[in-house]
Amino acid sequence: MPELPEVETTIKGLAPFLENSDIKKVTLNRKNLRFDFPKGFAKKLEGQKITHISRRAKYLLFNLSNNSTWISHLGMSGNFRIIKEGDAHNPKKHDHVEVTLSNNENKIFTLIYSDPRRFGFMDLTNDISNNKFLAKLGVEPLGNQFNVKHLTDKLAKSNSSIKSALLNQSIIAGLGNIYVCETLWRAGIHPSIIAKTLVSKNNKANKRLEILVPAITDILQAAIIAGGSTLNDFHNVKGEQGYFQHSFDVYGREGKKCNKTACGGIIKRISQSGRSSFYCEICQK
Repeated sequence: MPELPEVETTIKGLAPFLENSDIKKVTLNRKNLRFDFPKGFAKKLEGQKITHISRRAKYLLFNLSNNSTWISHLGMSGNFRIIKEGDAHNPKKHDHVEVTLSNNENKIFTLIYSDPRRFGFMDLTNDISNNKFLAKLGVEPLGNQFNVKHLTDKLAKSNSSIKSALLNQSIIAGLGNIYVCETLWRAGIHPSIIAKTLVSKNNKANKRLEILVPAITDILQAAIIAGGSTLNDFHNVKGEQGYFQHSFDVYGREGKKCNKTACGGIIKRISQSGRSSFYCEICQK
């Protein structure tokens, strides 16, 4: 599933084309993705200018000239691509949304949303703060509100595993399975540890929790620079794969040696809430 770095990579690829471009026509090739499209979705987009593209957690936000926001979630396998005017357009089986736009130079191009598994979805809202998908999201891990105190306060009474707590979007918005596994390894925290045990009785973070916060930020930033991670379906707007998967220290490395110098541990895999967790048997006891 595309996580925060993959969504950020998608936005960086789309912004130069879409920002300040006018939506001329919207074609929906089916009535739904994961959910039905909002009533009148295509007609409400047509005639609007995309003023800005941003991200909230794993959601792409297309701000429109009428002050509404087109929301898109990539789900498991969703991706956008741009077909420039004059380029060959070879429709694909899973092309579900086609948007024709014109830019400031009156050049016509097409934005296509493809999603083989159809776990992605789209919405349209006039009120982001009360939107059902966005209203309860936690702080951004790359924002100023994310710090040791915030995470300490949120985990102090949590009986969830630290892995589950970090995946809780109401605590931190945008983290997914891959990057949680990687950050827990870097901080030396076993994914099954109960979250509140990382906080002392006087509400102070222990050393590992203090390491975890900058580890989350550092890994996400490194992944963004690398263009995200491509395991199965993800590729950017140009059709290129991400490269951060070549930097994984634990994710998908079951049975291999730990990358920490002189550790000697072997990477193990366990299942937590139906998801695979990878960790080092020695440095994440």
